[in-house]
Amino acid sequence: MPADDPQNEESLVSRVLRQGYGRLRFPEPLESEFRADHRLNTWRWVRMSVYVVIGTSIGFAIMDHWVIHSQNSIPDFVRFGLQFPVLAIVLMATFKPFYLRWFEQAMQIGGPLFGIGSVLLASYAQPEHTALVGARILLVAFFYYFMSGLRVAQALRCNIIVLLALMTAGATGLMRSEACIYLSFALVCAAIIGMAGAYALEYANRTSFLERKLLVEIAELDGLTRLLNRQTFESRVRDTWRRAVAEQRAVTVFMIDVDHFKLYNDHYGHQAGDDCLRRVATAVRTAVGTRAGDFVARYGGEEIIAVVFDRTNAEADEIARRIVGDVGALAIPHAKSIECTRVSVSVGAATQVPTVASSYDGIVRLADGALYTAKRQGRDRSIVVEARTVAVA
Repeated sequence: MPADDPQNEESLVSRVLRQGYGRLRFPEPLESEFRADHRLNTWRWVRMSVYVVIGTSIGFAIMDHWVIHSQNSIPDFVRFGLQFPVLAIVLMATFKPFYLRWFEQAMQIGGPLFGIGSVLLASYAQPEHTALVGARILLVAFFYYFMSGLRVAQALRCNIIVLLALMTAGATGLMRSEACIYLSFALVCAAIIGMAGAYALEYANRTSFLERKLLVEIAELDGLTRLLNRQTFESRVRDTWRRAVAEQRAVTVFMIDVDHFKLYNDHYGHQAGDDCLRRVATAVRTAVGTRAGDFVARYGGEEIIAVVFDRTNAEADEIARRIVGDVGALAIPHAKSIECTRVSVSVGAATQVPTVASSYDGIVRLADGALYTAKRQGRDRSIVVEARTVAVA
């Protein structure tokens, strides 16, 4: 059976769950949705983590002065001229006005800079203290993987930059070679441990995201046609109606009915009838389009309802014609049809700019009346009504 057969149709979420996502990446638009969801869910944790880093950095600064007694001013310059300003910028990026847009960029730049600062602190420490100061680099690595809110790939990039800085310090003589080799090996080990843990964590987060999406689909979609179900339609159309009243924009409702569907079911069987409804639903959804504010639902039995926002009567008429034409182009045989030898639909549509006193029930009744007019006039056609004017196609 072909992959695009409606009987094999499954949602993007279901397909990704079935196929897996070992590379920690979803196809669009799921990936963008996950990233936005991830940023929102980690905001409080990330903000707290930045405060923790600031606190530990202050603690290490105090320890350095009391225990290590640096012989020059370079560590203070690195600490107060590089690391603390970086932390201040990253902290600022956690504030809500900036977080969603700027935090990831700030962390992906500031994280490696802070790590490079730790490499410089280790490089300019007295030889007997290099390992003590250098151990902080491992803490920085673990921060990337578990506390920064970065995804695994982003954390790995930060880790690689710090590793390159560490190797450069050894190659240029800033750090003794044996200390550089030892710390580099420790950093690689920390990266492996961090990646393993962060990978498992991100995989679990992605699974949770998909499962939540799937539950929403199950609750909102009709199981047969994959269109919105009646309950979800009622909720969305009320929201659309309120928006149209507030903005004084037009709302168009399309009532679509499969012609002589009972005769089709009786002749071909219920399995063929289900397959027919799936294909018709897909054609209608494609004909209506995916513009923001537009949606299609199964209204009951073989009836489908569609709502589009802010369209002219001419645009509504074009959509109605397209629905009739696209369903006809499926060329599904219908031996018991009275008007033609294929499956066809009748479409009734109504367009209205609503007022506070009006109700969406009225426009649904108007579209339903247009649908029955189309049926009386011979089916396989559309009628679009705007106020009291009628356009026949």
